[in-house]
Amino acid sequence: MHIVRGIGSQRSASPTALTIGNFDGVHRGHQAMLALLRSEAEHRGLTPTVLSFEPHPRDFFAARSGRPDQAPSRIATLRDKVSELQRCGMQRLMVARFDAAMAALAPRDFVRQVLVEGLGARYVLVGDDFRFGARRQGDYASLDALGAEFGFDVARMMSYEVHGLRVSSSSVRAALAAGDMELTRTLLGRPYSVSGHVLHGQKLGRRLGPGYPTLNLRFPHPRPAARGIHVAQVHGLTDTPLPAVASLGSRPTVDDSGRMLLEVHCLHWPQALGPEGAYAKLVRVELLHKLREETRFEGLDALTAAIEADVQAARAWFAAGHAAQRRQTTRDRI
Repeated sequence: MHIVRGIGSQRSASPTALTIGNFDGVHRGHQAMLALLRSEAEHRGLTPTVLSFEPHPRDFFAARSGRPDQAPSRIATLRDKVSELQRCGMQRLMVARFDAAMAALAPRDFVRQVLVEGLGARYVLVGDDFRFGARRQGDYASLDALGAEFGFDVARMMSYEVHGLRVSSSSVRAALAAGDMELTRTLLGRPYSVSGHVLHGQKLGRRLGPGYPTLNLRFPHPRPAARGIHVAQVHGLTDTPLPAVASLGSRPTVDDSGRMLLEVHCLHWPQALGPEGAYAKLVRVELLHKLREETRFEGLDALTAAIEADVQAARAWFAAGHAAQRRQTTRDRI
């Protein structure tokens, strides 16, 4: 998939079938929309393309109003969003910077400058709640009218439901906040996961108790939708996933920087990797079951005892066969 950051003044190299949105999580509603877009692109001889934004528009407006806590938590990193969009058959991703200039564009200017001149849109597919332009003045009806003026077709896809529940990024965030990993799996059509390169850390885990070495992955957004301690499994180090226990959060007992980190302790470390064999490798960590919330402990002894309890709880979860049951529906996608 070709990825472009920013939208220049030159028309896209090839005309596009386009959808617009943040696609945080690329959940089953997104997947249905992307499947329709891909089908239309093939039928029309167009390039299936996604226009997304960084930062999230709500991040921008929350920061501008001085209330960053009003920004939505983030389900997926940009890396994981790109991976899922590519899996869904998208050939081009345009990542536009959402700033004051973008926020001030009138609906007609947004269509002309971004969709037509920047992206060469010939077909545009949006959701039923799509709004665009300054102060969200544009809606589906105005986009349809502008499409007729500028020469592209417009279509709208209605809400996607699973078991009577509307699938949306907000519903995925709510499920993750509640620690309901089964509902999250249903909404996403796959286990929730975070990927990244393994980084060097403080190596504190090796010095606690009998030793709990961890794989460290950075989560670049300050407010991850999933936080806390989870049963997990790690893909990318061996031919089969490695059972693990993982902590996603700010490490309040040992770090006051506020930086978000995913720390993963594998329950069975492959001897062939050696103690340093995972560094710089790209891994994907599935969070399968939430054990508890992140906690600030009074000292390292209390932290060590909690880690040992988490490890034993994760071992018991795997021993009960939960992972095998979940593998039967891991690729439950449309």
